[in-house]
Amino acid sequence: MASQDSQPFPWHYAELDENDFQVRGRALFYVLIVSSMIILITLLSIYARWVCLENTRHNLSSRRPVPQAPRLPPRGLDSTTIKALPIALHKSNLGTGNNGTAVESECCICLGVFEDGDRLKFLPQCQHCFHCECVDNWLVTQSSCPLCRASVRADSAVLSIITE
Repeated sequence: MASQDSQPFPWHYAELDENDFQVRGRALFYVLIVSSMIILITLLSIYARWVCLENTRHNLSSRRPVPQAPRLPPRGLDSTTIKALPIALHKSNLGTGNNGTAVESECCICLGVFEDGDRLKFLPQCQHCFHCECVDNWLVTQSSCPLCRASVRADSAVLSIITE
């Protein structure tokens, strides 16, 4: 065994003859099968890519623009309605507002604490109060109470009773 391990290979690259290379029987069959599978897979992938591109082109060309609903302007209150809301001065010794309801201690819009002499607007439906400037800016774009979302829209007759 030691003598076989020490001897180099019995042939060299120069001794190989390409004319003796032959593929016969099963080897030829396997080479043909593998090469035909590679060609088939390549052709199928090219065809699949072509079909996908054609479908994409067809979908893009047949796509119609979807009509979108027009954006409505904000549904705020008009300036006469906002000006008709009742205004009161805040007094810390009074714990109740209009109609005996409790007055909040801060404006939920600006989160500022009510101080003596602040002008507060009371909303007629829910009796929540806010700084005049804060609620006026809110009511220009919204028609609901910022705190409870109760509708502030009212008939002009109701507002005339409140302002008297």
